[in-house]
Amino acid sequence: MSTVALFARLKLRLLAGNLRGDLQRRLGFVFTLIMAAGLAVFGFLLMSLLRLAPADIATSLVIVAFALFLFGWMIVPLLAFGLDDTLDPAKLALFPLRTRTLAVGMLTASVTGVWPVAMLAVTSGALIALPAGVGGALLGVPAVLLQFALCVVTSRLITTSLSGALRTRRGRDVLAVAAVVVVVLAQLPNLLMNRGFGDPEAMLHQLAAVLRWTPPGMAAHAIADGGLIGLAELAFLALVVVALAWLWIKALGRALVTPDVSTQASVRKEIGLVDRFVPDGPLAAVVTKELKYIRREPRFRVGWFSALAITLVLSFSLSGTAEGTPGQGVAIVITTVGALMIALQSGNAFGIDGRSLWMNAVTFGSERSLATDLAGRHLASALVAVPLLGVIAVVTGLLTGHPAAIAPAMLSGWGALGIGLGVGSVTSVVLPYSVPERMNAFSGAAPGQGGQAFASSMGAMLGIALLSLPFVVPLAFGLLWVSVVAPFYGLLAETLGRRLAARIGFARLPELLAAVSKAS
Repeated sequence: MSTVALFARLKLRLLAGNLRGDLQRRLGFVFTLIMAAGLAVFGFLLMSLLRLAPADIATSLVIVAFALFLFGWMIVPLLAFGLDDTLDPAKLALFPLRTRTLAVGMLTASVTGVWPVAMLAVTSGALIALPAGVGGALLGVPAVLLQFALCVVTSRLITTSLSGALRTRRGRDVLAVAAVVVVVLAQLPNLLMNRGFGDPEAMLHQLAAVLRWTPPGMAAHAIADGGLIGLAELAFLALVVVALAWLWIKALGRALVTPDVSTQASVRKEIGLVDRFVPDGPLAAVVTKELKYIRREPRFRVGWFSALAITLVLSFSLSGTAEGTPGQGVAIVITTVGALMIALQSGNAFGIDGRSLWMNAVTFGSERSLATDLAGRHLASALVAVPLLGVIAVVTGLLTGHPAAIAPAMLSGWGALGIGLGVGSVTSVVLPYSVPERMNAFSGAAPGQGGQAFASSMGAMLGIALLSLPFVVPLAFGLLWVSVVAPFYGLLAETLGRRLAARIGFARLPELLAAVSKAS
């Protein structure tokens, strides 16, 4: 049996193994199949309908789309690093295979699955959208295949070259922050158009004119041209794919024999700043532990940075629009949204501990002990969130043109934070779930617990929103004096939520431990 057939069968067996799991895992796999099939059909039809647009607009749109497909293949596998073992060469280093054979197998695994097939189907829509004659149709098939091969090989080259760094905490931190920056920058064209900068059609053609000379742009232009120029572009694209494949094999060979720097010991002197302000005891221990999590765990940094970036983007997009300066309630609402995003990180407080939670559980001799543990977690979050919300309130108030709304926005954000911490305590013990392998900063729940994670997030979001209405609505209508009581209202909600969570959690500690200790 050939290497391609063998690895394709292995990948298909892994995919089919999802159907032999528990009910939640099977439902998740079926949902993934439906989503991939929907993307394939809808994307193919949408791409095909460009046939009805003027030829220049259709060509520009396909050029931009092909470039975005390549960019997506470069970024998305990096976000999945640590979740898919076929992306990490270290997981396959002990197999008795030569480098080239392993490269063929990894490439086969990359193109075997529902999502690669869906993406190939979407790309194939260009075969209907662009050809102006027989030449374009003939060159279209190899152009689509070369575009697909370019995406796969480029993706493998990047993940393999960065695999050593991605296994380190610092590398994962950089990736997490970079991914959020990319998402924010992706909104820049929309923000500029909303503020009246440039004509959308002119901007499209200008962007396509630049991307026209990139490998994805050449593939799209070859389909539309269909002549000797298109043939030359495909020949150049084929050479690029071969060169990238050669570089990937070389990078794979180095990765298989390079020691894992993530296992190297490091010495770090800890500074007990918490001990200077919090009396020594269980509370100080929990605060210290949580602050270390916040400093070292990429998922926390993604949450903090996302809250800051998204709120600032909203402030910029709502300031100085064609409708005029927004009201002062906008700054208050945006800061409250930032507090909501930060507070959602506490919706599964014990999940990050995983199996090690049992070491804490054996010390919980009463509801008060569990409440103290939750108080330490909340205090650690507040030490970071309170000044961060202050920054969000100041910048949002200045961008929206209402400096007088800074203080009310800051106070309302602190109140919403307290509500979020209280609600998060309850969801943490009612709907707990495991957090997967910590190598990836964008992973959610362990396999089979996606429904619990979704229900926990939606429940926490709904609870925080409803409990915030008593002071957010009056503030939005100009009753700024209500902001004075918002922090006290939030503190009351946090205290009541923490005590309720301690009572519920102490009664069901075995279930809580089992839920956060599932294999991921």
